Amino acid sequence: MITSTSNPRIKNLMQLQKKGKARREQQCFVVEGLKMVLEAPSERLKAIYMSENFSGDEEQKKAVEKKAAASGCFLEVLSDKVFKDASDTMTPQGVMAVVSMVSFDWQHLILQKSGSKRMILILESLQDPGNLGTILRTGEGAGIDGVILNRTSVDPYMPKVIRSTMGSIYRVPVAVAEDLAVVVSQLKTSGTRVYAAHLKGEKSYYEQDYLQDTCFMIGNEANGLSDALADMATDYIRIPMAGQVESLNAGVAAALLMYEAKRQRTTVN
Repeated sequence: MITSTSNPRIKNLMQLQKKGKARREQQCFVVEGLKMVLEAPSERLKAIYMSENFSGDEEQKKAVEKKAAASGCFLEVLSDKVFKDASDTMTPQGVMAVVSMVSFDWQHLILQKSGSKRMILILESLQDPGNLGTILRTGEGAGIDGVILNRTSVDPYMPKVIRSTMGSIYRVPVAVAEDLAVVVSQLKTSGTRVYAAHLKGEKSYYEQDYLQDTCFMIGNEANGLSDALADMATDYIRIPMAGQVESLNAGVAAALLMYEAKRQRTTVN
């Protein structure tokens, strides 16, 4: 049992929790909670840590031990105090794991072909980790093919994002692009319709046809899409508002767009 935060493994665990630089350098991130640990792809698990109190729950302990054995990863028990210090949550669930990242190339995401039409989401300078986590979780439900962020967006592997995805971080491809304008240009060249959620949109989002390869662009929570990126869209679309509301939360707006595309495609099929 590890009983001190000065242990090298715990120091590294805490760095992965707090520092994006550490996550990028090691290409790993931390997940917390039984669901997130058990759902993690076995081949990507690097280490699992249980709290002393959690290890007293025999059924859950056996499930974690089975997962560790299947992945061949390191498994260690921490004192409750050390576990709490290493956790990113106020009320730790007693188990966490270090998981390796999977790097996705945005060019692969926009060029890959499957039996159905693509649906890609571009997020420009999104700042709220809860929004990004919600978008990834909702995107999985709506059947998107991937999410592309720019460098000024929130780190998709920071703890709050990971918690908000409820496991979708394992299954939804996320790529980071240096220049979203280049991404949009290639999408348009490949025949993808690129829709900008924008107040200047003349048509409501449900009046468009999303049966072809589709990309939705969502901008920063405070400022929306930059004019330069919005001007590259093939179409502006708007979400109609009643009352004095000017715009919706980025996660809600993305959900409406993705599920309208899913609805249209499901209806046709």
